[in-house]
Amino acid sequence: MSLHDDAVLVLKGYPAREDGQAALRQTYLDHLAAHPDGMWKSCGAGHLTASALVVDPEHGRVLLTLHRKLGMWLQMGGHCEPQDTTLAAAALREATEESGIPGLSLLPGGPVTLDRHAIPAPCHWHLDVQYAALAPAGAEPAISDESLDLRWFPYDEVADVADASVVRLLERTRAAL
Repeated sequence: MSLHDDAVLVLKGYPAREDGQAALRQTYLDHLAAHPDGMWKSCGAGHLTASALVVDPEHGRVLLTLHRKLGMWLQMGGHCEPQDTTLAAAALREATEESGIPGLSLLPGGPVTLDRHAIPAPCHWHLDVQYAALAPAGAEPAISDESLDLRWFPYDEVADVADASVVRLLERTRAAL
């Protein structure tokens, strides 16, 4: 099965939500139907990305990265790579690479939420499929080349440093926990 096929299956199985998630899911599915290359950065009309919010439920905190290019506190994530066999694998790979934490595990149940956001040309959209990753006990992050900083934030401080999409991802993650 291709990554494109996996993405279609994941999205078809993603539960509709009352807050526009069903319409967004359909936008993603329509995009993939119209763009066989819709998983890849080279797709000029936009592409799917995979991300994961790294959480430490025992200590009530999340790990955010200060994105090198955007200068914003965000969850770990990014572009799918040819070696990724599933969206979940892409999200876990990105979270592991960017956090430096081995032994992360995705929260069961598939994606936590979807978020579509504009990006500069030549691409136009990131259609992000967002998961949650559980940090193992005693996890120590290590900054990658893609980050200016990594920091644990208590749940109640995330809204002070991150944008609405990260806050929404945290809220849905906490509900899924």
